[in-house]
Amino acid sequence: MGTAYTSMAMNLATPGQQLAIDPLPRDVDVLVIGGGVIGVTSAWYLAQRGRTVTLVDKDDVCAGSSYGNSGLLVPSHSRPLAAPGVLAQGLRWLLDSASPFYVKPRLDRDLLAWLWKFRGACTAENVRRAVPVLRDLSYASLALYRELAAIPGFDFGLRQDGVLMVFRTKARLDEHRHEAETLQAAGISARVLDENGARELEPALRPDIAGAVYFPEDAHLTPDRFVRGLARLAQERGVTVMPSTEVLGFERSGRRIAAIETTRGAVRASEVVLAAGSWSPALGRQLGVRLPIQPAKGYSVTCDAPPGGPRLPMLLGEARFAVTPMGDALRFGGTLELAGLDLTINRVRVDAIQRGWRDYLAVPGELRLRQIWRGLRPCTPDGLPLLGRPRALDNLVVATGHAMIGVSLGPITGKLVTEIVAGEKPGVDIAALDPDRFG
Repeated sequence: MGTAYTSMAMNLATPGQQLAIDPLPRDVDVLVIGGGVIGVTSAWYLAQRGRTVTLVDKDDVCAGSSYGNSGLLVPSHSRPLAAPGVLAQGLRWLLDSASPFYVKPRLDRDLLAWLWKFRGACTAENVRRAVPVLRDLSYASLALYRELAAIPGFDFGLRQDGVLMVFRTKARLDEHRHEAETLQAAGISARVLDENGARELEPALRPDIAGAVYFPEDAHLTPDRFVRGLARLAQERGVTVMPSTEVLGFERSGRRIAAIETTRGAVRASEVVLAAGSWSPALGRQLGVRLPIQPAKGYSVTCDAPPGGPRLPMLLGEARFAVTPMGDALRFGGTLELAGLDLTINRVRVDAIQRGWRDYLAVPGELRLRQIWRGLRPCTPDGLPLLGRPRALDNLVVATGHAMIGVSLGPITGKLVTEIVAGEKPGVDIAALDPDRFG
């Protein structure tokens, strides 16, 4: 990788048993809409509590952003996307289609409204409010991942080796030294390392880097192995999984969803969980529920893990993308492109990822390409997910808007959905995640 490739794209999916397609039930207890990490973990924990669950997805389980992401579990990313300085940095990047943050120029009322709300959320107060929430959710999710990894035969590559955020310049390292201090004050472990300390932890780094910040409590996994594996386990415990089943509309009766129209017919459900990621706003509008989410396109490039390649997952500071070892594979992933529900591949952005890693890693030779991937991450204006019951409906739970930390927060979100459906007080304070908070 970098200038030449020795193969075309390969699917990284773990081989094995395929999900069975069951007949669509006409009356269900809980209907989960969305087969990504949030929908699958919700189905799993609901089934664990004895609920009868049907999960539908317009494509397949793990077909969207849960598939090709960087697989990082990062309490260190408890600082929301909307923060002081982000907007100014973003404005410098807006017209550069290769930049880490890019807005595709277009006249779109929803996008303009989102950007206005995002501008208003880029404050120190939003960070102060969001950090404890994201921190608590991240640590709770990590604990649940460890529980899931203990299930016999369920290996999804979970490793808690920490994450290195690597910098080429002293100026950028010093800038993040202050952020590391802020995270430490919030109870998140962070250690600033000079060049020698960073290379001692990760010998694959170039000798001319400035240093790194090490987050020892962070972890990583192979995301498609987790989501597809948990879906199979959920099926074994009675969950009905319906791929290629698109929700077309809803029938309301007062404050309840009476029926859900799908491409396989109508379904009646006692409870509905909306976990459709970037496609949630369109479904919400049909129910009179406004969900201010913009799809943020991200890319990843996966190749064979090279000899002498990195052992630790890394975030490349100036380049703004991640490097994750995943068994015999190495994945480079990142960027944020606000382009609507557009899944076309911008080769300029892919090329920036393919070139950028060589400024940080001393890996000789070319890398054998397996796959170029893109997916849409659902982003809210304030950087916090939408989780809870909207006031307008008594039998709907919204669980979406997790942006780049959906895998990080997957299990705890699924468990909280289960508690909300059961009418219990959530085990983590989710008042800041109110799906109606934007009005």
